[in-house]
Amino acid sequence: MELRLLLAFILMGVVLFVTPYFYKTVTPPVKKTAPASTTTAPAPAPPAAATAPAETAAATASEAADSETAAPAVAAQKEETRTIETDLFKITFSNRGGVVKSWLLKKHKEHSGDPLQLVNTTSHADPPVALYFPAQKPAVDVNQALYEMHTDADGLAIGFDYSNGKVVAHKSFQFRKSSYLLDVSTEVTEGGKPLPHQIEWRGGFGDMAVTNPAGAQQTLRFDMTDAKLVKSGAKVAKDGPVTVNGNYSFAGIEDQYFVAVFLPERGATVAMTTFSDSEATARDTKELPFAGTAVGGGPANHFSLYVGPKDYDILRAVNPKLEQVVDFGWLSLLAKPLFLLVNWVADRAIHNYGWSIIVVTIALNFVLFPLKITSMKSMKKMQALQPQIAAINDKYKGIGLRDPKKADQNQEVMELYKKHGVNPMGGCVPMLLQIPFFIAFYKVFSVSVEMRGATWLWVTDLSQPETLAIHLLPIIMVVSQFVMQKMTPTTTGGDPSQQKMMQFMPLIFGFMFYNLSSGLVLYYLTSNLVGVAQQWFFNKTSLASVAAQSVQPPKKKKDGRK
Repeated sequence: MELRLLLAFILMGVVLFVTPYFYKTVTPPVKKTAPASTTTAPAPAPPAAATAPAETAAATASEAADSETAAPAVAAQKEETRTIETDLFKITFSNRGGVVKSWLLKKHKEHSGDPLQLVNTTSHADPPVALYFPAQKPAVDVNQALYEMHTDADGLAIGFDYSNGKVVAHKSFQFRKSSYLLDVSTEVTEGGKPLPHQIEWRGGFGDMAVTNPAGAQQTLRFDMTDAKLVKSGAKVAKDGPVTVNGNYSFAGIEDQYFVAVFLPERGATVAMTTFSDSEATARDTKELPFAGTAVGGGPANHFSLYVGPKDYDILRAVNPKLEQVVDFGWLSLLAKPLFLLVNWVADRAIHNYGWSIIVVTIALNFVLFPLKITSMKSMKKMQALQPQIAAINDKYKGIGLRDPKKADQNQEVMELYKKHGVNPMGGCVPMLLQIPFFIAFYKVFSVSVEMRGATWLWVTDLSQPETLAIHLLPIIMVVSQFVMQKMTPTTTGGDPSQQKMMQFMPLIFGFMFYNLSSGLVLYYLTSNLVGVAQQWFFNKTSLASVAAQSVQPPKKKKDGRK
């Protein structure tokens, strides 16, 4: 059983290390509708003869109509930037295309301590809030045009206007002083006719310091018709942009800890396009496929836009459906309550996530203590039964595995266990109980932005490995596991090979945990320390001796009677 548990934990470790590099959410293939290409037939050459009076009159009338519908020219003379600053954002806009050059989150930091940059500044794709035209493009590239830029008196609104007389484009952004929400409006016409378009965020989004940032980025939408969240990686758009249409509560892009989603008016049909953009980052010159998105579809788009952390409470306040972007995975029934409990203790009582993890872990171990007591009794009984099991083994000594008498030997051992109410698997219960909680806590640290940058004593970020040259938490964890192993009754019957293998288990666990998130190691270390205290309590009370005596064979009296 110990070998199986060791193998289970090793395989679990391999899955945890490898999954972030290879796992991507795959959605069912989407039918791609190729935009109808519009081909204009070449105009016939004018006849050599003079134009008829009727044709001249028609041309004059057409020119007059065009002059009446032509918009006045609006454009800037040079490229300029302007910064909008709120309590939460610091955003730099450029009037070339009316796009975002920089989007900083003030309350979330890079590992350097600077405000977190959500824009991949090395990208060659269209900058955020550029416009995408899936069908008819305007005669002028509005993403390169020089817009007139204007802001309001309080500095929380910025607008962009461009016109060459025929193509007219307008963008406006209304921010709020202390909110991650803003209002976005865009409108494009050509010759007075509206041009459907979408608003882009491409080339990379969010924290580029996470492991495999390209793999962590996906487009997402909440389909109101099917009542489910759908995510797509860059892989779905490897052969070109993929557009879907539907009634979406929100649509946009996410990375591991942050999200940018457009929230349309209720009941509005929205188009969302997924792109695959091969980009490098400031941290890695290797180009990787980043998922990009564009949302909209109408000639005039009006959205609320949330750009910020995947903070469970904030998301739920904006839109109850938005809390689903915090994806706790297949073990969400355990991971989500654990997160809410740790978050509640940190918010209401301790105000530190490290100490909150310790308190919650201690509480969990004491809730499970009755099960552990049962397991400890079982292990003590198995230890006390070792002489009787050794006698049975000596009785069948030299019998091969294929010998029919081997079944009799196993049957006698099982009868002995049954007689004394011993479960051979009982000693493994504490370790088996650790596995689901370990996986749940791993998921919590993988998706909870609250843990990102959370400190505890010498640990600077509970969601990352320690930054010290030597990671102290895994080393202390190994020592605690050796101590607990020393205190735990042995049930191997003196088998040297099994005992030797068990001695190496703490070292194997130390290797597995050395580069995992500090918060996860802190959880496991705390569990070990509580386990040591509980084992000490069991060994020092009558519970251990009573359990051992209950399986002892009756002693014979001097006259030979029992």
